Amino acid sequence: MDGAHLGVALVLNATYEPLCVVSVRRAAILVLTAKASCVTDGEGVLHSARHRIPVPCVVRLHRYVRVPYRGHVGLSRRALFARDGGRCAYCRGPAETVDHVLPRSRGGGHTWDNVVAACARCNHTKSDRTPAELGWRLHTAPASPRGTAWRVLGHRAADPRWAGWLDLDPAMLDQAA
Repeated sequence: MDGAHLGVALVLNATYEPLCVVSVRRAAILVLTAKASCVTDGEGVLHSARHRIPVPCVVRLHRYVRVPYRGHVGLSRRALFARDGGRCAYCRGPAETVDHVLPRSRGGGHTWDNVVAACARCNHTKSDRTPAELGWRLHTAPASPRGTAWRVLGHRAADPRWAGWLDLDPAMLDQAA
């Protein structure tokens, strides 16, 4: 197989439920070993000495895979910036830092509902205070991301060709463009 294609592909369960994202190479191996079928082709062709297949964009497994419930989305800087659209929670300018709404020094936790993206100016001005003490308000209340797209993709930008299988937030599609 030609290793030049370093893209990713969406893997669907036998019931067309999104499972995960894998490398194009892994998706091609699933198709070649008859463990999955290509549902949507990507751009280009993969070839070896004996085979030529279109680059898989979405593959569906032939056998159902039982997956334990995964409701938790891990908190990371990249995922936080994706959730907040790269904008400051206070002034809506470009975000550069992470801010704890209730400062950690005052008992605030490092959790989805207490962490927001912020610009350096707002973060410095806010310092060790709460937004209420400054008369500020959050444009949106921080919360843990929900939905199939977040569970499957995490912070990754989505390929627009996956929209039919994922409940995509427009912000996740904008990142892919």
